[in-house]
Amino acid sequence: MIEIGRSKRAQQVYSFDDIAIVPTRRTRHIEDVRLNWTIDALTFDFPIVAAPQDSVMSPATAAAMGRLGGLGVLNLEGLWTRYEDPESLLEDLASIEDQVEATRRMQMLYDAPVQGELITQRLNEIRESGAPVAGALSPENCKAFASVVEQAGVDFFVIRGTTVSAEHVSNTVEPLNLKEFIYSLDVPVIVGGCATYQAALHLMRTGAAGVLVGFGGGATKRTRNVLGVEVPMASALADVAEARRDYMDESGGRYVHVIADGALGRSGDLAKAIACGADAVMVGSPLARASEAPGHGYHWGPEAWHPTLPRGERVRFGAIGSLEQILLGPSHTPDGTMNLVGALRRALATCGYTEVKEFQRVEVVVHR
Repeated sequence: MIEIGRSKRAQQVYSFDDIAIVPTRRTRHIEDVRLNWTIDALTFDFPIVAAPQDSVMSPATAAAMGRLGGLGVLNLEGLWTRYEDPESLLEDLASIEDQVEATRRMQMLYDAPVQGELITQRLNEIRESGAPVAGALSPENCKAFASVVEQAGVDFFVIRGTTVSAEHVSNTVEPLNLKEFIYSLDVPVIVGGCATYQAALHLMRTGAAGVLVGFGGGATKRTRNVLGVEVPMASALADVAEARRDYMDESGGRYVHVIADGALGRSGDLAKAIACGADAVMVGSPLARASEAPGHGYHWGPEAWHPTLPRGERVRFGAIGSLEQILLGPSHTPDGTMNLVGALRRALATCGYTEVKEFQRVEVVVHR
């Protein structure tokens, strides 16, 4: 603990920029590395999940993500479930350069109600492509649309918010009881975000198949600036990985997947997330650079269009290649924004590992 002043002490924490992965005495051939990730009954070619953000995931890009070997999650409170034809609205939004005007336009667009029939339609579009089907709701809207999502036959139900707790207290509305809610569903649930040992342990006890670690969308959100809330990802993941181990002992062997969600802008961050204990990563900003991305070169998260307190901004990235090139290469950029899977595979090979689970044990060092 570090003494900030006479009355306050704090723990020293670290972000991905503060740490580095240490190679071992052994290296491996890159073709020997296997990145397969199995959660519940499904196995994916690589442990990358596309974040449920309108600038990244449409039914078409979610289907493409599945065909390429990953998991795409559709935001079920986004424009795709509020409008029959949102593509023209997304093009219109991309034409607005002024940040304040863009925020006002988003607040207006997202003021339209979510339509249950459009949730069903969009999820069916993904299923018809043959890709795994996953949709995300905020805790506030789970009760209203959970039956619609479940009846649509999703493979994964994602409950995603800035900070999701298993014990939300309210004197004005009936809070969502996560444990009762998750156990009432017949589909595996991934829930988060969380950033501490205790919060993660409580989420694991709800019966979730996976927990999201972080506050999501590090490139698009300004939660630190607006609320003063942040836990750097390297420390958050290491703490939650410890909660996963302790929960396994407590539950008699039940394994809950830890999924990093935030501050994952480049391929090296993905490798560091797994080195700190993640089983998989949820990414947004790298995929927003795809030519197929519905954001047309812009990226934003749900916090950016909050009706009364936006806590993010729309960021302009521009397109650098196709979704396939960003995920699987070949890359023509030297900065870790393309061929994410190839870079992760090479990181394991460089350090002598052949499995993602083994790579969680790799040594890391702190720059400071």
